Amino acid sequence: MLAADAGRGGQRLCLFHPARNTPARGAVLYLHPFAEEMNKARRMAALQSRALADAGFDVLQLDLLGCGDSSGDFGDASWDDWVADALQGARWLAQRSPAPLWLWGLRAGALLASDVARRGALDANFLFWQPASSGKLLLQQFLRLKAASRLTEGNARAVLDEARSDLAQGQAVHVGGYWLSSALAQGLEAATLMPPSPPPAAGRRVVWFEVASRADATLAPASAAPIARWQQAGFEVHSAVVNGPPFWQATEIEDAPALVAQSVQALSTRLPSGSAAATSPSAA
Repeated sequence: MLAADAGRGGQRLCLFHPARNTPARGAVLYLHPFAEEMNKARRMAALQSRALADAGFDVLQLDLLGCGDSSGDFGDASWDDWVADALQGARWLAQRSPAPLWLWGLRAGALLASDVARRGALDANFLFWQPASSGKLLLQQFLRLKAASRLTEGNARAVLDEARSDLAQGQAVHVGGYWLSSALAQGLEAATLMPPSPPPAAGRRVVWFEVASRADATLAPASAAPIARWQQAGFEVHSAVVNGPPFWQATEIEDAPALVAQSVQALSTRLPSGSAAATSPSAA
C-alpha cells in the first residue's frame, strides 16, 4: 500500500507493509542510506520489509525529502528536514500500530535513526545495518567522489578543500550526480551514532549487523566504542557479522539473503538473560 504524506517541500512517498498477523509484533520504520547508496539498497529494503511483514511486523519505508520518489531535489534537503520526515513517519506508524517501535537504518540511515530518537524522545528499538558511526567520515568519503572525478584538473586535496570551502560559505557542491547543500553537509558531518537519553525503557534493544563476504570476518574495530556506549546507556545489544555482498555500493544490484533472514530472527526473538551482545560471524 502506498501512502504519500505532505511535509515541507511537498509530498513524501511511503510504502506501508502491514503485518500478516494481528496484532503486530512491532512497528518498523526504515531510514535509507545516503545518495546513490539508497538506490543500490532499494531491492534489499523491499525484500526485508516484506519478510518482516510476513513475520508479523508493520513496516513503513519512507523516501526522505529530495530522495527517491518524494518531492524536491536532493539539493533542497537539509539534515533537519530528514529528521522531521522521519519523526512524521514514526508518528504515522504510531497512529496505526500500538506495537513497539523499531527504527531500522542502513549506513547513514543509522545515524539518522539515533538522531531522530534523541530529538523526538522516542522510546524505540534499533536495527542497524552496516551503521556509519561518524557522519564526518561518511561526508569525507562522499566528497572524495568529487575529487576522483576531477583528478585530471589538479590535486585531489585541492578539490576537497575547494568543496569544503564552498560548503562552509553556504554554497552547494555537485558530487557524484547529486547537488549537496551546505545545510545537509553540516548536519551529516555533526551526526554521531549516540544513544538517546534519558535511559531507555527496560528491555529496549539494538540489533547491529555488519556484512562481509568472508566467512571468518569480525566486526569492524571502529564498532567497539559505539556498541559499548549503547550498552552503557541501557540497551541490550546484539551484534554480528552476516555473510553477504556490500549491496549498498555494488556495481550491480545484489542481494544478501542471510541478512534478511537473520534480521527477521533477531527482531522476532529475544536474547537469553545475561547475553547482552554477541559478536560471532554468521555464514549464509
